[in-house]
Amino acid sequence: MNKRTFVKLLVTSFTAPTVSRWLAWAGAEPLKNWAGNLEYSTDRILAATSIDQVRNHVKQENRLKVLGTRHCFNNIADSKDGFLSLKAMDQVIALDTATRTVTVAAGITYGQLAPYLDSQGFALHNLASLPHISVAGACSTATHGSGEKNGNLATAVSGLELVTATGDVVKLFRDRDGERFRGAVVGLGALGVITKLRLDLQPTYRMQQYVYENLPLGEMKEHFDEIQASGYSVSLFTDWQKQLINEVWIKRRVETEQSFRAPTKFFGAKAAKRNLHPIAELSAENCTEQMGVPGRWYERLPHFRMGFTPSAGKELQTEYFVPRHHAVEAIVAVERLHEQVSPHLLISEIRTVAADNLWMSPCYEQACATIHFTWKQEWDVVRRLMPVIEKELAPFQMRPHWGKLFTTSAANLKRIYKKMPEFIELSNEFDPRGKFRNDFLKKNIFNT
Repeated sequence: MNKRTFVKLLVTSFTAPTVSRWLAWAGAEPLKNWAGNLEYSTDRILAATSIDQVRNHVKQENRLKVLGTRHCFNNIADSKDGFLSLKAMDQVIALDTATRTVTVAAGITYGQLAPYLDSQGFALHNLASLPHISVAGACSTATHGSGEKNGNLATAVSGLELVTATGDVVKLFRDRDGERFRGAVVGLGALGVITKLRLDLQPTYRMQQYVYENLPLGEMKEHFDEIQASGYSVSLFTDWQKQLINEVWIKRRVETEQSFRAPTKFFGAKAAKRNLHPIAELSAENCTEQMGVPGRWYERLPHFRMGFTPSAGKELQTEYFVPRHHAVEAIVAVERLHEQVSPHLLISEIRTVAADNLWMSPCYEQACATIHFTWKQEWDVVRRLMPVIEKELAPFQMRPHWGKLFTTSAANLKRIYKKMPEFIELSNEFDPRGKFRNDFLKKNIFNT
């Protein structure tokens, strides 16, 4: 019996009295994250299929973390004691067509949710570059897509339900709970176990995706604002070589942006003649359709298709947010490091994200540009390069992505997140004994 079958059988039969409360990870291989760079500190997993089971597990355990789709590259979700899996809690609970909201269970992924919403005539405002991630995990870490007017995925949350350390159920809503709600949405797993989320929707839409190759870096510097405004979602991919942006991916909504005529040249870049992967040497078969072919919103907003291995597979990732008005300066600062960076890089992606009011979001009260690095899996090298890049970006009040690798100190995180004291206070209210705190949270948030 393979690992996938074993885990599925254990989860679906978990309510049987003969099944042990703790589930050992199947097979001889240790439990790792998606990319394989992180080995988790325990292989003991609890499974829940209902909120009552979640409450019972939380009340009985002294330490616990939720195990999601394992797409974080650092130990933000790690545990030395035990995990709680909500994978089986992946239902659409309610679709309210009058208020344009959907309520979902925490285990659902965007790849599961999006086709259902589209079939009902609705859509989300944005998606990340891959649809394989869970809604709850993505929102808890402020995961994002791209777009000058698009907030990160957590900005779609208008309500959430979570189980606190005592097993109590707390419900928070944007229009009722104000600052407490804004503190809880990007909760980093510190407040409790999210069991439900309510998301804002909009009418479904169709999109087209165009790709351009070899944008001169000088043109990017001169016309960055125009380039980013050219589509609903825009991504720039570069390996920081030859003074070029290797690829420009422009995603446009068909019904609202008909003025785009897909010129053969775009600020000196040439229109691609075939579908491309962000890493040009790789096959584009696992990427979403390009060449201006119209498609459903969820088939164009991500870079990678559901059902295919996203990106390159074995890799490391870092990502840094800088204030939008410092975007070009920050890009130029990184480009100066190209001789150090490029030999160890698979690709970098540059995007923009709108401002929000969520306490622990890197875009709290500021629109941002993000500079993402997909590295070869060379940990010793990447570990040395991160502080070099962070030093270059420090003058711009850089904030790292919570789910990626970084070396930014707790003192600097406290300085650049002005709502961190209030977040700590809220965490202490929901989890006074630190049941949901792990080494990552203790080091970076609670300084213990």
